[in-house]
Amino acid sequence: MLPSRPYEPALAELDRQSADALVSADDCVRTAREELSFAAGRFDAATLEPYERAVREAETELAVALRMRQRYDEGVPAEEAARRHALAGIVGRCAEAGRRLDTEADGFDALRARQDGTAAALEVAEARFRELTGRTAQAGATLAGLGERWAASATEAVVGHLEQAKDRLVFATLRLNRARQSADSGNTAGAVSCLRAAEGAIAQAEVFVGGVERLAAELDRAGELPAPVLTGAEAELAAVRAVLPPVPEQRPGDAGGAGAMAGSVPAEPDVPAPGAAGIAPDIAGVAPGELRSRVLHADAVLTSVRQELTGRRPYDPMAVLRRVVAALAPVATGRSGVLPVAARLAADSAVGAAEDFVATHRGAVGAGARTLLAAARDLLAGDGPSGAAGLPELVRADELARRARDLAEQDVRLHGTPSADAPAESDAGAAGAVLGGVLLPGGTPPAFGGPGTRARLG
Repeated sequence: MLPSRPYEPALAELDRQSADALVSADDCVRTAREELSFAAGRFDAATLEPYERAVREAETELAVALRMRQRYDEGVPAEEAARRHALAGIVGRCAEAGRRLDTEADGFDALRARQDGTAAALEVAEARFRELTGRTAQAGATLAGLGERWAASATEAVVGHLEQAKDRLVFATLRLNRARQSADSGNTAGAVSCLRAAEGAIAQAEVFVGGVERLAAELDRAGELPAPVLTGAEAELAAVRAVLPPVPEQRPGDAGGAGAMAGSVPAEPDVPAPGAAGIAPDIAGVAPGELRSRVLHADAVLTSVRQELTGRRPYDPMAVLRRVVAALAPVATGRSGVLPVAARLAADSAVGAAEDFVATHRGAVGAGARTLLAAARDLLAGDGPSGAAGLPELVRADELARRARDLAEQDVRLHGTPSADAPAESDAGAAGAVLGGVLLPGGTPPAFGGPGTRARLG
């Protein structure tokens, strides 16, 4: 009788397990960061350092796991045995991230219970609530002004932000009131649970409002750049044209008749090597015909952009920058410093918008969007495979971030609106709170900790 082989789950099952582990670890880190921000209103940095350190270490493990997942999604490694090992490594890294947070959960609870406990924490939360209420009203005026100044596409990333912020604030109001009532009646556990739910809702409302404020600043900056970016783009194209060999002249018979001689039309030399005449490595050695095609495409884009800018209709300044940068990236020589500035602004904006969406819809967003977002962040930080973020890396970061946002929105559409399936979820704004991860399914608010402790407030 042959010995039985140990059970090995299918690769698809391991894939699902690793994706679930990534989502769980990412949610735990996000929740821990939120709760630490409220604790910072009561305790100094030295007191919070053990918990800050635990979150930083968890973030490091999660970042490695996300990079491994990105390579896996790109097909690296290729062999099944190696892919199994990679998935196991992802799960292991996520487990270690959760363990670090779980280890500090009890200590963090004890810390938050100190110095009048719930009463002091309520004061911090209520102060942030009041400050945010004023910011929400101002953000409404800001958004209206953006709509009058720019094309509708310029503000697509924040459509619905203020409505969702108000939804979270309504939910926070109910939970803050309930926390006060529970604290006054001596129900400390109930007060802590309601307070944590309110804090999560306030944190997400801040994300929504902050997204509008940040976009306004980004559009102001983007609106200043089209003219210098066009000038810089022209300088880039002029530098490329200067090193392109002239198009060989055709002599009679060279087109391929009976009298044509093999080799009578000399081949065009490749573009000079990196460093020659300021040529960037990305275009060194490119066939002249291909490079000419890129230059012609860039010329067409610049012409189209100029027409848009001189028209009478409002335009989207960030979209304009993206079009110019994307057209110039394949031919950029590195002479113009304004193109990387525009590329970074666009990439920062895309990453910020994707980050906000994932943070406020994490109850439905899967591992794919989070992985792409992490890859975009790495490129912006210069942590990608190419090192420091140059123009190609910035363009790639922008693309990845926008893909992450699109995939996250798709996840939310497929997930649908959470149902109020428990008494604790019957509050106004509870469906949005579940979608945002402010409440776990069943109505328990997540707390500082890993998968083993984050649901302890239930």
